Amino acid sequence: MEYTEDDYLMISGIQHFRFCKRQWALIHIEQQWAENEHTVIGELMHKKVHDPYLTEKRKDIIIARAMPVASRKMGVTGECDVVEFHRCEEGIRLYGHRGNFSVYPIEYKKGKPKITEEDRLQLTAQAMCLEEMLSTHISEGALFYGETRRREPVKITEELRNEVKEMFQEMHQYYKRQYTPKVKPGKKCTACSLKDVCLPKLGKNGSVKMYLDQALEEDV
Repeated sequence: MEYTEDDYLMISGIQHFRFCKRQWALIHIEQQWAENEHTVIGELMHKKVHDPYLTEKRKDIIIARAMPVASRKMGVTGECDVVEFHRCEEGIRLYGHRGNFSVYPIEYKKGKPKITEEDRLQLTAQAMCLEEMLSTHISEGALFYGETRRREPVKITEELRNEVKEMFQEMHQYYKRQYTPKVKPGKKCTACSLKDVCLPKLGKNGSVKMYLDQALEEDV
């Protein structure tokens, strides 16, 4: 099965979905959003990295920033913070450049490496899109963390690939139904930028959008 562009979901949604399926639905289905210190720091960091008009060349490495990627098979689209093309004996050909190149995606994150998998899953999703677009195989990428100021190599394993596919399939199912899942409140809710919008204790009262619409009607 292949998706059309109208059905594409955002690759970055993997972060929200892994953290909390309800948070993902609030942002990507109900179009709710709120800033906190974590989202602001992350946005500032990515602005420093993203310059779609900047391509660098360092010896045998070509560096592309804010590279758009997509996958018809998974039905997703997004941007890679940085993609390095390393000159090698076997690899893909790049227009305007001699030789062959391997592909090495790098995702920038604030803070320090996490115990959880969401960063590695997002990087894997980007690698899978690049593989589909460039007809190549990517065995490794890297995560660069703002706090440690260093790269953390990530092996693009079959386990990560399978989890990415399963997550996107579930996300498409929710999106098609326009369904916002209910969740049990927990400690992680305190760090969520949508904690004042989420209202998980509403339970069976319906979606947050419905609740807010009703509240606005009552105020009129």
